[in-house]
Amino acid sequence: MTAVDTAELTVATGRRPVTDLTGEIRSFCQDHVDGLLSVFAPHATAGLAIMELGSGSERDLADLLQRLMPRDDRYRHSHGSPGHGADHLLPVLIGPSLTIPVAAGRPLLGTWQSVVLVDLNQDNPARTVRLSFLPG
Repeated sequence: MTAVDTAELTVATGRRPVTDLTGEIRSFCQDHVDGLLSVFAPHATAGLAIMELGSGSERDLADLLQRLMPRDDRYRHSHGSPGHGADHLLPVLIGPSLTIPVAAGRPLLGTWQSVVLVDLNQDNPARTVRLSFLPG
């Protein structure tokens, strides 16, 4: 039987909509050889994505999500801060998990790809992300 190595990250989003996890993921993978990395956010109001950072994409994503899911009182799910119903729809668009191949201890991300936590929920400035490595 193959053992799965798992670590849990506590991510302080500082209420930023996009938080880069790539450094933590690279650190976790460096002690492993070849296999698959599962990245999972066990939250009903956050998701994970692979995207380019530093080119304005973070703000573009936040703007896009604001247009798709305005933060107002139109949602049936209405507890929490204004627009909290939209927070619960985010994982439908930006899923809570990713699978990334790993070779020689390195996640096989493209040159401009970063792994990010996407979280518009102003009610929870600290999140958990689970990293699980399956050798193979």
